[in-house]
Amino acid sequence: MTDLVACRTVVADADRLGCYDRLVAALDQAEATGEVVVVERGQITEARRALFGFSVNPLPLFARGASEEPIEAIQSALRRASQGSSGKWLFVLEDGSVWLQTDSNALGRSPRPGADISVRQGAVGSYLLSVNGARSVRVRRQE
Repeated sequence: MTDLVACRTVVADADRLGCYDRLVAALDQAEATGEVVVVERGQITEARRALFGFSVNPLPLFARGASEEPIEAIQSALRRASQGSSGKWLFVLEDGSVWLQTDSNALGRSPRPGADISVRQGAVGSYLLSVNGARSVRVRRQE
């Protein structure tokens, strides 16, 4: 990209066009072979959302360009929930994420498919999941 942008400084029109043509062809070839990947900002936002709840170091790709607000919460619908023998719930959301309850707090009622789910960051790397706006339970992302 640096070399491509430097083509703007070439004074002679024909030489500047030759510079652009040569470097755009190289960029096109690099993209076709997968050496360079072009990603839209919306794809980056969706990838950041999909990683919400996982302990991963952000890729430099996600930090490039205009700074985005950190994702502090997600909303989804409940696909299904099941309670294990320990009494803790496993929540599968419509976005495909899977969350396991880590505390012993009881839910007011059994969650039903289609319920509104909110997962937000808590203190010290924890996450809190709420079903239909009810009292939150502490959860950890499984998938």
